[in-house]
Amino acid sequence: MRTRQMHEALPPALRQAVDDFGHHLAGVENRSEHTVRAYLGDVVSLLDHAVREGRTGLADLDITVLRGWLAARMSEGAARTSQARRAAAARAFTGWAHRMGRAPENPGAQLASPRAHRDLPTVLRADQAEALVTQRRAAEPEQQAAEKAEKDQHAAEGQRTPEAIRDRAVLEMLYATGIRVSELCGLNRADVDHGRQVVRVLGKGAKERAVPYGHPARDALGLWLRAGRPELANRQSRDALFLGAKGGRLQPTVVRRIVAAAARAAGLPHLSPHGLRHSAATHLLDGGADLRAVQELLGHSSLSSTQIYTHVSTERLRAAFKQAHPRA
Repeated sequence: MRTRQMHEALPPALRQAVDDFGHHLAGVENRSEHTVRAYLGDVVSLLDHAVREGRTGLADLDITVLRGWLAARMSEGAARTSQARRAAAARAFTGWAHRMGRAPENPGAQLASPRAHRDLPTVLRADQAEALVTQRRAAEPEQQAAEKAEKDQHAAEGQRTPEAIRDRAVLEMLYATGIRVSELCGLNRADVDHGRQVVRVLGKGAKERAVPYGHPARDALGLWLRAGRPELANRQSRDALFLGAKGGRLQPTVVRRIVAAAARAAGLPHLSPHGLRHSAATHLLDGGADLRAVQELLGHSSLSSTQIYTHVSTERLRAAFKQAHPRA
């Protein structure tokens, strides 16, 4: 059964609680649209399970119901990451209901979160990342690639389409800054400080941070603003930095297609914008960047989220050792 159908089938009091919780997440806690949608889907699923167990009010929720719901989802083959999110959603909902006086207890406080297994992210090598953002074949000789890049630069303003110029700028900015795809699409022209080569990013929880970018991204962005964006702009797109083909703000789905197409063109495995973020973070640490500086650049609220990239670097070092050392 779909979430909307389950929501409509809930008793009126539970249905209203879900709606009020959604307003709280969005309006008070300022959670992202993606988080609100995921949490509400989980809460509807929980309440649907509770109703099937004969629990028709918030006061009827207890730790047994919560654990039974998670166990049922696990039996369906749910991933540990999904289970961890469901547990977090349940704790947030029951905690909110208790604080609002809608439930006498907070059973979610007793709910342990399944430890999510964190696979090491797929990361491009530095030469592969360069091939992707410059849109050349990964195996292309350096001299040939350099000559091609120079020709492209001279011909770009006169011959390349606005979309092609935009795509290059998008790729360069994603890799240069390591920002999320939603953050890139949310950028406005006023967020770019061209003199300092810094972009102002509004991240999760409406937290603002400043992220620097290098000369290749500066050049690609300047070309887009000079020769690409004016061709696509309309009255509705005064503020947005990156535009879609019809002149509206560029959407994350289009950015994902841009990255995937660039990976194919470079002869690389399938890649997402988040893969470029992973690669940027790992390459920063490989180059000697401080872990807390990378945390700040990526907009991670917890250092533990950034530390996974140190594991990536260690694994890459171990692989190189095994391949190269005669006594490995």
